[in-house]
Amino acid sequence: MRRTASIRLALAAPAALLALSACGPVNRGLESVHQPVVQRTDYVFDLAAGGYGLAPGEEARLVGWFEALRLGYGDRITVDDGVQGGGGAAREAVAAAAARHGLLLGDTAPVTEGALPPGMVRVVVSRSNAAVPGCPDWRDSAGPNFAGSTSASYGCATNGNLAAMVADPQDLLRGRDGQSGGPDARASARALKAYREAPPTGAGGALKQESAGSAGGR
Repeated sequence: MRRTASIRLALAAPAALLALSACGPVNRGLESVHQPVVQRTDYVFDLAAGGYGLAPGEEARLVGWFEALRLGYGDRITVDDGVQGGGGAAREAVAAAAARHGLLLGDTAPVTEGALPPGMVRVVVSRSNAAVPGCPDWRDSAGPNFAGSTSASYGCATNGNLAAMVADPQDLLRGRDGQSGGPDARASARALKAYREAPPTGAGGALKQESAGSAGGR
């Protein structure tokens, strides 16, 4: 009886460990469990529209608001002018203020809370940030790994650095092409072609030319 009980206990112990190991996250691939998450925040500023753009004093308010937000690469600026007349001129005034920060206006403004009052223009600045929640993850670092699973903290350093260094977090959601302001492959090819077809210039020739010019000057 005692021998039978000990055998049953020995067989039950690995089963219990396997059951405990199955409770944690199981990832048998090389894809990271924790991925960058992109969040967007919309900042809204209403301005009074005038007959030929913005009302007097509104452009100064807009410039101060842009400076307070510290506009930079990755921020998207859009204008919601409703159906009011003169919206085109007001849009041009906002575009001129945004150009001082090296930014262009977007085409479609996002949906914001509250209706646009008559005679007003709404400027929306959309700013995104990226982070990797849940990292580092050391839940499975102390226990045995009977499932052959990749560590839950695998990829946290790489994804965290990528989320911190990317200039435009929206690039993590969708890539860029030549039509959306990204690098143009044809322009790169032209630059490489010009570099390869340029006449060779040796360091010795340049040195001799410089020396001859110096001697003539004396």
